[in-house]
Amino acid sequence: MPVIKIPYAKEFKSFNIPEERYAGTLVSKMHEYKAPKSAVELVRDALNAPIGTPKLSVMAEGKNKVVIIASDHTRPVPSKVIIPPMLEEIRKGNPDADITILIATGCHRGTTKEELIGKFGEEIVAKENIVIHDCDTSEMAYLGKLPSGGDLIINKLAADADLLVAEGFIEPHFFAGFSGGRKSILPGIASRKTVMYNHNGQFIASPYSRTGVIDGNPIHNDMLYAARAARLDFVVNVVINAEKDAIYAVAGDVDLAHRVGRDFLCKQCQVSAVPSEIAVTSNGGYPLDQNVYQSVKGMTAGEASVKEGGVIIMFSNCGDGHGGKSFYETFRDEKDLQRMTARFINTPADETIVDQWESQVFARVLSRATVVLVSSLSDEMVKEMHMLPAHSPEEALAIADEVLAAKGIVNGKIVAIPDGVSVIVR
Repeated sequence: MPVIKIPYAKEFKSFNIPEERYAGTLVSKMHEYKAPKSAVELVRDALNAPIGTPKLSVMAEGKNKVVIIASDHTRPVPSKVIIPPMLEEIRKGNPDADITILIATGCHRGTTKEELIGKFGEEIVAKENIVIHDCDTSEMAYLGKLPSGGDLIINKLAADADLLVAEGFIEPHFFAGFSGGRKSILPGIASRKTVMYNHNGQFIASPYSRTGVIDGNPIHNDMLYAARAARLDFVVNVVINAEKDAIYAVAGDVDLAHRVGRDFLCKQCQVSAVPSEIAVTSNGGYPLDQNVYQSVKGMTAGEASVKEGGVIIMFSNCGDGHGGKSFYETFRDEKDLQRMTARFINTPADETIVDQWESQVFARVLSRATVVLVSSLSDEMVKEMHMLPAHSPEEALAIADEVLAAKGIVNGKIVAIPDGVSVIVR
């Protein structure tokens, strides 16, 4: 009997699949990939051989006001190995540079001091100037119109920088194609108005707004334009494994370096769907499984392999709850998924509401399959969000089988996708 280890919070859950029902396991090759060097060495090598730009130290010469955009607490970016060499390079070019680390929260809550220390270490938090972006209250700057027609408004600290750089990581993203690169600007340090417009219902509904898709992706197109307009001159992006360690690094131009990074990623994590009645998946554990909102990402991997009318068993601790008041209330108050989706698609781009995009993707997943959620949430909240609660792998499978039995399906095939956010399921 295959036993699949599913990431859950900072631990694992063991999921036993009967031999006769086992359809396969979809995993990224990154779990087996052995980096030729340490994470720090990979980052330093990338900084020494940037793609499409001079070295960061050269770019920093004569630049007094430098802003480094860094990821927030919701992203497992190994900032401890990226930020120190970036700071060294900048100060090598200009020892007197006025450097600000700007935390790209997008529309998330602010990162706490404890979370900053966890990301950067005590020394950087104590010594460096760190500012947390707030999409509603930070001072902003207007940079013109996006190709889609939306207003491009970003944090004024970034807009006023003599040199704007960013760290990040590249992973599959369920509607932007990939994370990293241009996303440091939009949504990272953009105003809520700009984020809302970019995440509108028509864009989310586009067949090109999918995991691993860049060409024709309207969301990506606006994001890349925003990065260019903001003069994001240099990025350092890494690819991480299941242990959240950097195994590959690129540096340089926001688009060219990102292309090289995502090409590497695709070779490692692209897998073929195995259509099955049940898909078992997760959000890769902490920190991405802290709430239901983020967990929708992992569910889309299950969506890509589960048969129409099947069941997705989702493992996500959700210790922080639903993750978004509007997101939660949308599903609590509306029981008709088709009506909900139609409302999203017909909402004008400049009237997009908070968390609409996540709700739209979640509604799409729920319209395809029943979701059984193994989490720490109350049963009531899980049910309010149109899912079925379970408290163990065994209970989750029993519930899934009950759902399928009601449709006349017995002993349905089961595909395992242990880390749903680390693979691109084609």
